[in-house]
Amino acid sequence: MDFENEKFRKIFFEIYEHLPRGGPGDAESTGKAFALIKNLSGHPEILDVGCGPGRQTLDLARISPGKIVAVDNHLPFLERLKAAAQRAGLQERVRVEEADMFHLPFEKEAFDLIWSEGAIYNLGFENGLRILGAFLKPGGYLAVSEAVWLKKHPPKELKANWDEEYPAITDIPENLTMIGKCGYVLLGNFTLPKSSWMDDFYTPMEARIVEVKKRYQHDQEVMDMMPYFQTEIEIYKKYSDYFSYEFFVMQKG
Repeated sequence: MDFENEKFRKIFFEIYEHLPRGGPGDAESTGKAFALIKNLSGHPEILDVGCGPGRQTLDLARISPGKIVAVDNHLPFLERLKAAAQRAGLQERVRVEEADMFHLPFEKEAFDLIWSEGAIYNLGFENGLRILGAFLKPGGYLAVSEAVWLKKHPPKELKANWDEEYPAITDIPENLTMIGKCGYVLLGNFTLPKSSWMDDFYTPMEARIVEVKKRYQHDQEVMDMMPYFQTEIEIYKKYSDYFSYEFFVMQKG
């Protein structure tokens, strides 16, 4: 689908703005990735890039002593995160800022830790490592989750789907090579569990699709868009053994 199409964007956000998360993930995986980081400063400055509605931002605020700047280019996500931080009593440690990932409005080497769950693909993995690395202090940490192939020779239907959505997807060894090439030391990596795709992402998305279809049942243009969202879910259910998100935690060399 054409994301530049104003009506498609409207429907996209009508679905995504109501989901618990902006992509696959869970509190346990966020905690597991954070636990790989050693010797973080006592009061770290943390940047969460492409934070979406910010579920992982709040998880980070609960398990770390730092102050977090959460960045996204979709203001309703940031407003939702700001309200959630207020309800959780974390408003003093979580600040939101509307910004483009390609033009982050921060000083170089400003952060002890940069976090990005399911969003670095917007920059491209290798390009993203370089862009985000510039904002890390020497010896700072970067934790990202990225779509990867788990098996070679994916089925044609699956390959065609990823060729359309994210043709740069590659396997774990290739991503590890890029991490080293960009001057990072890998601290650890692990594959997200299947539950992290379904529990807070695809299962609520399915319910939301039903609601949107009911609301727009007499709008054929919108109804024609609905298979795009449903296909994404069905592709995962059918081929989840072939791909996932991999969490990579690394230190700037």
